[in-house]
Amino acid sequence: MSGKTLLATLLGSALMIALPVSAAAVQQLPSELGSVSVTQVSQGLEHPWALAFLPDQQGILVTERPGNLRIINADGTPSAPLSGVPSVWAKGQGGLLDVALSAQFKSDRLVYLSYAEGDGAGAKAGTAVGRGRLSRDLKSLEDFHVIFRQEPKLSTSNHFGSRLVFDRDGYLFITLGENNVRETAQDLDKLQGKVVRIYPDGQVPKDNPFVGQAGVRPQIWSYGQRNPQGAALNPWSGELWENEHGPRGGDELNIIARGKNYGWPYATHGINYSGQPIPEARGQTAEGTVGPHHVWLQSPGISGMAFYDSDRFKAWQHSVFIGALATQELIRLQLEGDKVVHEERLLGQLKARIRDVRQGPDGYLYVLTDEQNGALYKIGLQAGD
Repeated sequence: MSGKTLLATLLGSALMIALPVSAAAVQQLPSELGSVSVTQVSQGLEHPWALAFLPDQQGILVTERPGNLRIINADGTPSAPLSGVPSVWAKGQGGLLDVALSAQFKSDRLVYLSYAEGDGAGAKAGTAVGRGRLSRDLKSLEDFHVIFRQEPKLSTSNHFGSRLVFDRDGYLFITLGENNVRETAQDLDKLQGKVVRIYPDGQVPKDNPFVGQAGVRPQIWSYGQRNPQGAALNPWSGELWENEHGPRGGDELNIIARGKNYGWPYATHGINYSGQPIPEARGQTAEGTVGPHHVWLQSPGISGMAFYDSDRFKAWQHSVFIGALATQELIRLQLEGDKVVHEERLLGQLKARIRDVRQGPDGYLYVLTDEQNGALYKIGLQAGD
């Protein structure tokens, strides 16, 4: 299937989604471009991590980090946990993470999940990705099986990544943390600190940059990443954009290119949490590495990411929105082409950790808050309504 056909399929499915309507009161919060409307769609979610819109008025899939996959129904109530979801390593930052739908979901009903998977001995874990078919009664994932595993398993509870992004040609990109083992981000025989590119069934494309090289994992597309917590496909250029946590300072936004080294831990704008320099760092730049497209010297704790290309709120067009966990905000970056020309902070009044943000098919933004009693909010801009 061509890239244009796949994109048309994705957009066609999205337009048929009917989103939940909440009876909760609408908050009006200030912004540079007008009043921002904030409506609580759902609550009572346990550390929700990611969301995906189902077609044909079936609701919204939401992952909860402890290991549950739920559907937010039309009235905003979460369903019971779906069966058939894999067991997850729910320790520290680990658990059930991202969710994405197949480009042909209406015909194949495939749901992709990323999650932390233990080593069987209970000592360490790594990121895994699998897929299963959403049952017609919306109560289970059928025939779930793993299509990718991060090897070796090195995490003791930190830095799993991970986001799932399909590009226009149907390839699946997976962002992978370095499991808090810094040097592995530069080791091409390991899958830590990488962005990988595979087919939807887990097979490796023959044109990946390191295919055929001895001692190199063929799934690797780029390397030198620390802990990528957000990723999205730029709808105008078709490029993959990724964001990642720095250490103490130096959160990054990157445009991911084939075979490139993004520097961690040789190049960083941050320092260790102890206040000391990163031992391997050679400075803010290092020879042979790609510097960040945009950098935050003080870490917001960036997370999910969504480009805004809807006609609904024209003032938001050509912006990319990024959740912030540490500073409890939604960041809006205004773009001219690929260049970041302005930054605005939103939703600080909610005082909640923003874990994920997605553009809905209705043109509103939808954000998840990473809390014990997490919520899903619908975000609009009054000036553009």
